[in-house]
Amino acid sequence: MRLIQLKHSRGLRAAVVESAIQVRLVEFDGGTYALARAAIAEGISLQDMIRRHLSHELLDYHQLLDLRLLLPPLTHPDAAHCLVSGTGLTHLGSADTRDAMHARLDKDDAELSDSMKMFKLGVEGGKPAAGQIGAQPEWFYKGDGDIVIAPEHPLPSPGFALDAGEEPELVGLYVIGDNGSPYRIGFAVGNEFSDHVTERGNYLWLAHSKLRACSFGPELWLGEAPRHLQGESRIVRNGEVIWRKPFLTGEDNMAHSLANLEHHHFKYRQFCRPGDVHVHFFGTATLSFADGIRTQQGDRFEIELPSFGRPLRNPLQQAEQAGNVVGVEML
Repeated sequence: MRLIQLKHSRGLRAAVVESAIQVRLVEFDGGTYALARAAIAEGISLQDMIRRHLSHELLDYHQLLDLRLLLPPLTHPDAAHCLVSGTGLTHLGSADTRDAMHARLDKDDAELSDSMKMFKLGVEGGKPAAGQIGAQPEWFYKGDGDIVIAPEHPLPSPGFALDAGEEPELVGLYVIGDNGSPYRIGFAVGNEFSDHVTERGNYLWLAHSKLRACSFGPELWLGEAPRHLQGESRIVRNGEVIWRKPFLTGEDNMAHSLANLEHHHFKYRQFCRPGDVHVHFFGTATLSFADGIRTQQGDRFEIELPSFGRPLRNPLQQAEQAGNVVGVEML
């Protein structure tokens, strides 16, 4: 089952994708988040809760897109209670992309960069046996729900940014139950969107490079994700594709298991606050930046995983160059 979320005359609603041209409305106030909270409270699956509230109302999918009525497939009514985070160096080949080099993992640790050391830890211990704890991955914070941009809407890049580049990724979506346990709602395709020039300047600027907008959706895949996923990332400029490249994701193409990445995120008590939403990006190995592409105002990012339905599309919106120093007032 695949789910979208939209603005409706009766308020926020979720809808089940029935085909490439139509969706069926779920008649339940509050959309995906409210459905998930109700399912957790009743101890039933989200899919069962959705089936219970399916309506007879069919909507034109193309019209929803054209009118830009789609929202991210999971949102929190209070953006401050949505944490957006991610992990890197998780995909086979991602360390080479990150470091722009072809280092061999059989070198002595003293000869490896920090990125390659982190990648090596994942390769050697990122997929532990059931019940075991594996290697700890790289982790980063992106922001709260205010940085999440709906599909088809512009991704803003701040004036001080040195780059505005896409990152095609698998995204895990979670709601924390009243008992503090995380519940995985499902998966979506995402554009993590980062500043790769800033990151390249100094690895300790990685945190700065990640404090940007992002987008995911438009569709939410309910249930376990396929272990092997193949998609394509594209950049469209003035109606023409200027760059395209396939990308692989899913556990079979990762150094870490999803369970291990989830453990190392939710082991922190502050990430298990009842009612919160978590949007967690699982990393990538494919970047246009690594191929020398520099994006421009109006370029459109298109990230597609066919198993997850429609591609995620967002145009780039560059802010004017920042020139003024931010002042802080004394109280």
